[in-house]
Amino acid sequence: MFSIGKSIASNLGHVNPPDVHLKGLDNRVTTDDHDAIVEAKSQIGDTVHTSQFPHQSIGLSRRVSGFIALTKPRIIELLLVTTLPTMFVAKQGVPALSLMLETLLGGALAAGGANAINMVVDRDIDSVMKRTKSRPLVTGVVTATQAMVFAIVLETVAFVELYQLVNLLSAILAVSATAFYVFVYTIWLKRTSTQNIVIGGAAGAVPVLVGWAAVTNSINIAPIVLFSIVFLWTPPHFWALAVKYSDDYKSANVPMLPAVTSFKATARQIMVYTLALWACSLVFGLAGHMGIVYFVSALLLGAVFVLYAAGLLKEPSEKRAMATFHYSITYLTLLFVSMGVDVLVRHGG
Repeated sequence: MFSIGKSIASNLGHVNPPDVHLKGLDNRVTTDDHDAIVEAKSQIGDTVHTSQFPHQSIGLSRRVSGFIALTKPRIIELLLVTTLPTMFVAKQGVPALSLMLETLLGGALAAGGANAINMVVDRDIDSVMKRTKSRPLVTGVVTATQAMVFAIVLETVAFVELYQLVNLLSAILAVSATAFYVFVYTIWLKRTSTQNIVIGGAAGAVPVLVGWAAVTNSINIAPIVLFSIVFLWTPPHFWALAVKYSDDYKSANVPMLPAVTSFKATARQIMVYTLALWACSLVFGLAGHMGIVYFVSALLLGAVFVLYAAGLLKEPSEKRAMATFHYSITYLTLLFVSMGVDVLVRHGG
């Protein structure tokens, strides 16, 4: 715990506009230090734009876009895709529209706050990785202080909204997911363990528990199996993407599996988790008392996912890895949609 505490202090202790760390330099570079910028350019061969620093004049629309980007909207969309069908299954019918909207709003706010804190903590490595160099804290559109205040407000509103309009259990689960994502994954595991995304992925699986709790105000075996589906889905999904950016992770010293082991070894792990995911999706059919629509969908969607994983294992390549990544999103979306359709077919409204 002492090491985690040190990490927390080093990552969250400064809320000033993020310094830009440049390879090969011992000192931090600021816009006032023009000579250091020139020297940095010559050492890393990249152009350092003064527009990346936060004291410049930034238009309102660009700043608003920066705050929106902090929440990682695409990730939120995927989380909500798992939450809503879960509510249908928990209800064994169609939940009240107001309850669905209130739950989705609270979940989106909580996830957005967690993602914003993640960007504050990771702003140093985001400035190194090509994939993340355009994030608002790196470009200076938003400062670390602004991002932290924004995140805390989102988390506070999320908890109060869920507590007041849904129930206490859903509020606690949503905020607990944020705490796990920030402290366990972002601050502790991401930079220290190859199992970072495996364990850290649990945070992304909590929204199904929030959705179930919103309807039933309880948790039983069915939502736990649903949680396991998303938990097992996360590693093959993320590792497939990380294959493309393995050099980025190496340069940032983040031990994401594809960056520290062979492509073949990564493909094997993707296959293992995909098979476990397929089995777990079928188990949910029993635990959730699902019908034929869900069982057929889970069987076919899982079989296709296994074929993608097998193709990647047979011929490891970035192209196949990205195809697997894209299908993983399609898989999760269609699997959860099939749950909702199954409930509607069997129980109607």
